[in-house]
Amino acid sequence: MPHIKCSVTECQWNNAIECHAPMIQVDHNNTGTANTSDQTKCETFKMKS
Repeated sequence: MPHIKCSVTECQWNNAIECHAPMIQVDHNNTGTANTSDQTKCETFKMKS
């Protein structure tokens, strides 16, 4: 998997500002279509325990 930068340090998959999830899922942000990154969201996010 390529290196994916992630600044969401509250995520379980974040290690040194890099995503270490086994897979990444990105979806629409309740818009139906996306024209900008603000209209997307990371479904892979999992709060650190």
